[in-house]
Amino acid sequence: MIVHADKFHLTVPTLRRITTYPIKALDPHERTVGQITPGGVIEHDREYAILAKDATEPYDPETESASSGDYINGKRTDAVHRVRSQFDPEARTLTLRVQGETESHTFDLDDRRELNRWLTDYFDHPASVRQYSAAGHHDLHKHDISGPSVISTATLRTVASWYPKIGIDSIRRRFRANLEIGGVPPFWEDRLIADHGQAVSFRIGAVRLVGVEPCERCVVPARDPDTGAKDEDFARTFTRKRRETRPEWLESDRFDNYFRLMTVTNVPQSEWGKTVRVGDDVSIIEAHAYEQ
Repeated sequence: MIVHADKFHLTVPTLRRITTYPIKALDPHERTVGQITPGGVIEHDREYAILAKDATEPYDPETESASSGDYINGKRTDAVHRVRSQFDPEARTLTLRVQGETESHTFDLDDRRELNRWLTDYFDHPASVRQYSAAGHHDLHKHDISGPSVISTATLRTVASWYPKIGIDSIRRRFRANLEIGGVPPFWEDRLIADHGQAVSFRIGAVRLVGVEPCERCVVPARDPDTGAKDEDFARTFTRKRRETRPEWLESDRFDNYFRLMTVTNVPQSEWGKTVRVGDDVSIIEAHAYEQ
């Protein structure tokens, strides 16, 4: 079991940053308030995804995994990293440009025909943007762990220190967490994880969340988020340093390997409709039984 109390750390944990990814695999959208929607995700997070399908081809997000070959994402192609995007939730538009180019294009997200044509031309493959507003297009694609992902600012700084040529902003974009917690030591988010068969309830402002497991990473963090260039030593360095910096109190059996970072969560139905805000206090409630 994890010991969750830390009597020597007196700073109050605080929600420092809220980040959503409205179009899966594209750029982040920063916000100060995030509403928890039906399905237990922050509004607009992974609401859309780019599929390697013509818009007329069928797709069922309830049965297909977001890590499958149907998705155009960082696991499938490094070309996705070179697309810069800006989401406007009020206008319901998406503005795209290719990294290194000045010309940009703005598309209607309610009528996506022009957007799909642009993406098909760019990827040189049928591509269409699909909307899924329930639990979002998440890689894990399990409704019991499709809630916001959590990491601490100190963790991001520590990981950035392992790579002399990579700054903290690049690390943020590589690991793509939703909720960033300040006022805590590195790897504090590991306190939100217990053994298999258990989970850890915690609170951000008025919202209760359940920490379930540490996120196992893929090839994406090893790639430059602007160019897609891969650092061949990234995963090896990460695994070695993660082992060396493992907190002495961490005993969860969910860490079956060290290429894991940030905590994935579930948001109970009772919390849907509530909001989290930058500046909210964060507190751990308890570890308890939890069946997936």
